[in-house]
Amino acid sequence: MSRPLKKRRVCALPISSCFKPEIDTEHPPVYISLEEYECIRLMDYEGMGQEECAQSMGVARTTVQALYAAARKRIAGCLVEARPLIITGGNFELCPACQHSRHPVRFARQKGSNTIMKIAVTYENGLIFQHFGHTSQFKIYTVENNQVQDSHILDSNGAGHGALATLLQEEKIDTLICGGIGGGAQNALAQAGITLYGGVQGEADKAVSDFLAGNLAYDPAVHCNHHGHGEGHTCGSHGCGGHHA
Repeated sequence: MSRPLKKRRVCALPISSCFKPEIDTEHPPVYISLEEYECIRLMDYEGMGQEECAQSMGVARTTVQALYAAARKRIAGCLVEARPLIITGGNFELCPACQHSRHPVRFARQKGSNTIMKIAVTYENGLIFQHFGHTSQFKIYTVENNQVQDSHILDSNGAGHGALATLLQEEKIDTLICGGIGGGAQNALAQAGITLYGGVQGEADKAVSDFLAGNLAYDPAVHCNHHGHGEGHTCGSHGCGGHHA
């Protein structure tokens, strides 16, 4: 019997799981796994060495060497050949010590001695609305020191997709929780500095409570199923949602 493959510890999921060239090409996308992404993040972005990266991920240094080499080669091919890059799948687990505090710490603002953030949820009759681009309302939660202090309803006033990202940015939203969402809207949110938690279903209030407790069930490779309606969901045509982590 073969030994089970050890999961690689990941401390941060990507803000965006799909990157697309400015010029549309027919080249198939390049895929890298979440643990390959983690190696790139730790070593090239955080500046860690191989040994330190291995300790963070809970694996051997030789594993880090293999993951890093594979990721660099695929990213190079993506850049040289102008191919879309998709980060998805792999054999990983989220670090319990990091998954609760990662995004709130990064995006929260300070108000005096308190940490404050604002969360938006696509909203309809108490539930999470499942198509970001068609949502007519958001429920906005103001959070201080990891506790909800206030909430209110924000109407979208007919705005859609990229315009919704601008609306949320004007409201100083740090985090969005939603159902399905297209690639174009994901890019707009990333540019606005808003962290996305997509593929979430159920009650809006419970989702926010789960998020603050570090227990939110979401899909880091979420995509929108409402394609072919002239809505500009370009990433879907390259299969961005075809492989879920």
